[in-house]
Amino acid sequence: MREEHSEQIERWANYIRENPEKWKSKLKPFLDAQIIMARRFYSELMKTEKGRQTLLKIKEMKMGQDL
Repeated sequence: MREEHSEQIERWANYIRENPEKWKSKLKPFLDAQIIMARRFYSELMKTEKGRQTLLKIKEMKMGQDL
């Protein structure tokens, strides 16, 4: 791992420890947006036959795994 990257991780971990409530409000909009975009993507994918088949295959693969 690059030194700069590990330093960023360390700074973020310190920030989380020192500001347990602040970091959630900063990260929540980003995470919510990621979920919204994923749902839109899957919704559009389901509109095509090939997309439906692909998602069903993925679902079957996940069902076969121990989670």
